[in-house]
Amino acid sequence: MTARRAACCCGQLTATVEGEPVRRSMCHCLECQKRTGSIFGVQARWLRRQVKIEGRSTQYERRGDSGGKIVFYFCPICGSTVYWVAEVAPQTIAIAVGNFADPAFPPPMVSVYESCRHPWATLAEGVQMEHFLPDNN
Repeated sequence: MTARRAACCCGQLTATVEGEPVRRSMCHCLECQKRTGSIFGVQARWLRRQVKIEGRSTQYERRGDSGGKIVFYFCPICGSTVYWVAEVAPQTIAIAVGNFADPAFPPPMVSVYESCRHPWATLAEGVQMEHFLPDNN
């Protein structure tokens, strides 16, 4: 079984996962752009039973376009967002793919909120787009 370890920049907050994720996605929504400081976020989701979290975290909570709560967990020392849990999918934990620091990590399966995608950003070959409309922020 595949085991992977994600960590914040300083290494204090970690997530160790067993097995393959149930979903890998890239999100172009404006909130992910603000959260990452990039033009999109890339995340993978695992079932809760596949994830072991270690270290201290601070939380930030917001509402998604669906109205459901999303709780983001980040390192109180370096500020890296490592994982989050969405009320609409409480059985899973999403982890930022960049925190694995693994260029061999499998590519996203889907791209969401492409209506917010920067026009010069290209998608990985074979990635499917899901059509979501952004909220009116």
